This record gives sequence, C-alpha cells and structure tokens, in this order.
Amino acid sequence: DSEGGLYVCMNTFLGFGREHIERHYRKTGQCVYLHLKRRVIEKVPGASGGALPKRRNAKLFLDLETNSDLNSDDFEYEDEAKLVIFPDHYEISLPNIEELPALVTIACDALLGAKSPYRKQDPDSWEEELQASKHAKTLVQLDNGVRIPPSGWKCSKCDLRENLWLNLTDGSVLCGKWFFDGSGGNGHAIEHYKETGYPLAVKLGTITPDGADVYSFDEEEPVLDPHIAKHLAHFGIDMLQMQVTENGLRDNDIKPRVSEWEVIQEAGVKLKPMYGPGYTGMKNLGNSCYLSAVMQAIFSIPEFQRAYVGNLPRIFDYSPLDPTQDFNTQMAKLGHGLLSGQYSKPPMKSELIEQVMKEEHKPQHNGISPQMFKAFISKGHPEFSSNRQQDAQEFFLHLINLVERNPVGSENPSDVFRFLVEERTQCCQSRKVRYTERVDYIMQLPVAMEAATNKDELIAYELKRREAEAARRPPPELVRAKIPFSACLQAFSEPSNVEDFWSSALQAKSAGVKTSRFASFPEYLVVQIKKFTFGLDWIPKKLDVSIDMPDFLDINHLRARGLQPGEEELPDIAPPIIIPDDPKALDIDESSVMQLAEMGFPLEACRKAVYCTGNLGAEVAFNWIIAHMEEPDFAEPLVIPAFGEVASSGAAGFGAVGLDNQPPEEMVAIIISMGFQRDLAIQALKATNNNLERALEWIFSHPELEEEIEPALDMMNMANNANANILAETGSEGPRIKDGSGRYELFGFISHMGTSTMSGHYVCHLKKEERWVIYNDLRVCASERPPKDLGYIYFYHRIPS
Repeated sequence: DSEGGLYVCMNTFLGFGREHIERHYRKTGQCVYLHLKRRVIEKVPGASGGALPKRRNAKLFLDLETNSDLNSDDFEYEDEAKLVIFPDHYEISLPNIEELPALVTIACDALLGAKSPYRKQDPDSWEEELQASKHAKTLVQLDNGVRIPPSGWKCSKCDLRENLWLNLTDGSVLCGKWFFDGSGGNGHAIEHYKETGYPLAVKLGTITPDGADVYSFDEEEPVLDPHIAKHLAHFGIDMLQMQVTENGLRDNDIKPRVSEWEVIQEAGVKLKPMYGPGYTGMKNLGNSCYLSAVMQAIFSIPEFQRAYVGNLPRIFDYSPLDPTQDFNTQMAKLGHGLLSGQYSKPPMKSELIEQVMKEEHKPQHNGISPQMFKAFISKGHPEFSSNRQQDAQEFFLHLINLVERNPVGSENPSDVFRFLVEERTQCCQSRKVRYTERVDYIMQLPVAMEAATNKDELIAYELKRREAEAARRPPPELVRAKIPFSACLQAFSEPSNVEDFWSSALQAKSAGVKTSRFASFPEYLVVQIKKFTFGLDWIPKKLDVSIDMPDFLDINHLRARGLQPGEEELPDIAPPIIIPDDPKALDIDESSVMQLAEMGFPLEACRKAVYCTGNLGAEVAFNWIIAHMEEPDFAEPLVIPAFGEVASSGAAGFGAVGLDNQPPEEMVAIIISMGFQRDLAIQALKATNNNLERALEWIFSHPELEEEIEPALDMMNMANNANANILAETGSEGPRIKDGSGRYELFGFISHMGTSTMSGHYVCHLKKEERWVIYNDLRVCASERPPKDLGYIYFYHRIPS
C-alpha cells in the first residue's frame, strides 16, 4: 500500500532469517514481506550415476537455510511463497487472489516471475533424452591408417591432455572448449569441424563397453551413435577393453602424473575432505574458479575477516533497501558463508553406511554458490560479467579497487596489501637521476628462463617430443624448466632500459635506465610470477616452469634508499612539443602494446591506445582503452591521419596547444577516466603546457585543489581503475601504508592450469592450522603434495620482528 511497500524476505541471503527482517522492519517501518522457501521432497533416481539426469522445471527461490544447492540435478524441490505482515508476523499463503487486493497480487506475481541473478545464470532447463545423430548411419570414415593408442593422448595442435575429443571421420585427437567443472581446452576440436565439416566426435576417457559420450558439431548437441563400436574399431579401439577414467588414462596405465592438471590438483592421491569454519568450498558457476580462488585467499586474512564478517550485524543493519547492489553486504554475506562452517558439514554416519553399502562412497561437498556476489562485483565489467575464464591477478586488483571505493568502518582491509614503489630513472649520458614514487599492490616477478638449471634435459626433451609428434607416438615424459627463485629476484632488481627516454638535463633524447625498489613493505606481500608472455609470432603463450618458491622470504635488501650523496637530480623541465612532418612516422612503443595485449585486449586496440596517449606508457594507455572500448571502431586497425586532418579517435594534434588555449579533449578524457573531475583535468593540463605525464604529477602535488573540487566518482565505471596500480592516494597525509620489516612467510598460493589466462582452471592452496589445504571449487581437502613450485600468485605475511 502507499504507506508500506513490498519487500522480499531473503532469509539466508542476509544469513539471519526472521531476526534480521524484524530489525529491518524496526529500522524502515516497512511491514509487508514476501517469504520464499524451498524444500527438498525427493532425490531424483539415478542422478548420481553415469547417465545424464533430467533437470526438473522449478522456480528458483532463495532459502539457503537448508544449505541446498539451487542448481543441483540430484533433487526435486517444492517451492513455497507466503506474504508476511509485521509486526504480528501474520502469514498469507500464495497464491490467494480472493483475500488480497489486485495490486498486491500483481506485485507478488511480478516478484515471483522476476529473474534474480540465480535464475539469470542458470542454464535453460531441458527434459529431452539423447537422440540418435542423423550422421551416425551414413558417417564416412577416412581410410588413412590412423590408429589410436589406448593411453597417452594429447591434442594434436597443443599440449593439452584433458578434455580430448576423437573425430570419428579422420581420427584427429583435439581439445574441446573449457567447461564449468575446470576441464579445459582451446577449442581446436570445433575449429577442425569448421575447416573440414566432419560432424561427430567422441570424448576420450568416456569409452566403456556400454557406450561413450558423443557430440555432433553439426547438430550442436550431445547425441547417441548406435554404430559407435564400429566407428571406434575403425581406429583400432576395442570398446570391450576400455574403462572410463577421469583424466583420459586407463586404470592400468602407470604413466607418472607430471602434467600441470594432475600435479596442481593432486590427482591420483586420496585426499581427506575438510569440514568446518574456513573449509567451505565454492561452486563453479561457469569458469568462475578465478573468483573462488582469489576470495578463498582474501578471506583467510584476519583484516578482511574482521572488516566484513566481524562487522556483519552492523553491515546488515545499515544495508540499503536493495542489498543486492551493496558491495559491503555482498562481501559480508560471502565471508560469512565461507567462515561460519554452516555450509561445510561432514555427512551423517547413516549416509556413510548407505554409501558404502551401495559401493558409491563419495565425499559430501555442500559449499556455497556465489551467484549474487559474482553478479554484483562484475556488473558493468566487459570481462568479469561474462562466463569466460579470466586472469586471477586482474580480478584481485579489480576487487581491491572496489574495497578502496566502498569503505567499511575506520579500518580499510586493503591497507595490508598497499606499498610504495620508488622508481629511480637515470640518464646514462649526464648520470643525473630522478626519483618518483607510486602505489602498488602486487610484486610482479619476471621468469629468468636463461637461468634454468636443467638446460640439457630441456633440449633432449624437445627433440624427443618432436620425433614422437612426427611419428604420432605418445609424447615422452614431460620435462619442465627449473628456475631458481634467486634468479627471478635478481631479474626483478636489475635496471631496465627506458624506451624513448628524453633527458631534461640534455634537452634531448638519450639512453636511460630505471630501477624499482620498495619504499615501504606491506603487511601482506602478493607476488605474481609473470608466466604469460608472447612468442616471436605474437601468439600468447604460458611458460611451463618450476620455481623453488621459498617458505620464508627476506627482501630487506630491496629497500629504497632515496637520493644518495653525490647524486644530482634531473631538472624538472618538460620535453618540447614536437609535431612530426609525417605523422605516420610516429613510433609506437611496442613494449606497452604487448603489456596491454597480455591483458586480453585486441592487438589493434592496444596499438591505437598507445599511439593516442603519446607513448606515455601502458598504464595511461590502459585508461584510454577503458574509456573507448564501447566504441564501434575500438578494435579496428589504427589509421593515422595526415597533418591537419582530424582523427576519429581524437588523436590528431595530441599534445598540441589549441588556438583557444584549451587542452586537447583526448588528454582531458584520459585524466577524467582516472577519476578526476573535468575542471581539475583542464587546470592541470594548462599549468603544464598540455604535458599529460606532468599534469598527473601536478594533480598529485596539489591535493588541496582536489579537496575543493569533489572527484566525479559517478563518472567512473567499475572497470576504469581495475588496474589498481594507478589508484590515486591524494589525501593530505598521503597513501596509507603499513611499513615494516621485509621478512615474510608463505601462507597461500593460487595456481593456474592451461595455456592462457583466458582458459584453463584455477586452484588455491592455503596453510591453515600448520597444514596445507587445497580449495578446488567445491572440493576442500587436506593437501598431501602442495605444488608450491607451480604457482601463479603467492601470498606472504610479514613475520613479526
């Protein structure tokens, strides 16, 4: 009605049930609530077996008190909806069109039919049984002499040994796409179909005397092949001798488990399931393992536990009327789910006896499903809002950015990661130096491939691999490069050349070198191993290396020292504005282009961004990309206009002073994309003769002006500062840091399996109660062989001095 309103009572969405709703009623005065509840009424027969179960059509409501998996295929549900009137808690069962006013009935129907984040992400329900393929009877098989060995398979176009598909026409073994359960691929099987038109493929590892999983590319669905035994025999496969396996190897295959997928997931080792607070798994929503791995690590840190779970009642009490759009509410909800232990309980003894009697003993993995958290945190982000695999490092920085922008209480938990980097740039000719500081959250460690300690083994392995590939034999046992951690640390500390360095001492271009040091050490040090790079053909690749990451780390020798006696600073003089006679002759910093392309942006867009920002570095170009990625010509090839023409992207005349002394709009847009107001951007550019780099320094050195001109936060998209390395800490007291000793102990690491950050699977290992635990989506188990040498992101905490 006009005085009240209609609100959905999402019990365990907030984790408190009726008690919280009563507080909400007292706080808001709203008295009408819709209570939605789901009850398990039966287990679907055969759902746990090998056959594909039918998914029952049912409305998906929110009642996690029973810890039910809303997307599970193993149960049939009965849904109940009631209208609840406070303060008497008077209940009216729905539907009830006789007693309720028409407007209330319409409102209830609208809410019950609305698509929540759960329902939006749930795939369409289906009831059909598998149908025989129209190609099965008339399938043509090439007589090319191909014979498939009983084990040791790998994709013929890459090195993957998981999710392999045998094409039933020509016998090609190729990888599929990546899936929600973490099995992955690069899509070579479907690429092969598009090139050849060969329609049917069978998944290797699923072949048994009873059948196999067959997929029709032409019909775009799983199918039955009534002639599967004949089709497999064509390539030397006897179905009667095959047994289904999990990883594509037969049970009697004793090949050592050395692939990334096997070692990182600790395959072949019986792992003991863990239950209780802090041992809760997270359901994979479709390549969301990067999110699960990062959040498990984040909520193992006491500062984040206190900020969100410790403040949970206060956060819920002061949450907005629509808590689905509140960052702190979603963080508190997720943290409570992971740490409360309510969703991580061992199976009852009676259930274990029943499982043993049926010879189908399987650990119970209840866990939580983070649909609503993912829907909010990825809102408006072109990558994280998709179901594609993402880079865990980029998501970590995106999360830190959101934590920074949504304070909770007086303590900012992201302070534990923040540190200052001192960059020392020296002109090689004049020997003069410039010291600058910036904020960072991750130590990026290069892989020193040249320091591999097993070079002879690597050369021999590569020769054997090529010979086996030419002869179509199983590949030899994998040999990966062994890189000393000390060599990677040395590569981090060595000076690097500065491309296109302009020396203010010489007033000309010169050779320059840059060295980075820690101006402060964070409470928690996050180390990223830079495994992803580009080959000579500009194709992204991953370095399959083993690095002896230490349990205890001392980097005190990397402490910054500032300007030293005898050093002379470079003059603070801006470079002159030079407009080339031939704009097409402008060089583009290819190193910046490569850094951006490694993030997954189109190559042409990266080149355009670097050009349009005047070769000022990857960070500035990144913000240009974020500001222009919705434009229709975003990924089109760069077209540099002739002198006097106007570039469609606004690049023409970049850096030149306009006739009316107005800064170029392109520069203004870049500064605005960093979160500053337009007036402040124009003022800074005018004060520095339209030099973008110096304009940013000018803004940082005049914090009082930013206080007078409120930042235009509503103009920032969530993705604008996902980089987070360029977060501006412009308060009068400077960035908040927790400096201390540079001695650390390892307590967690995130590992990646696959050839690219855009595919594969992530797993998290954390050290809890003096033992290592593996978090593999819903599976949480005691780790037997933590693969510390194969990690991608490592988490260290400072050792108290």
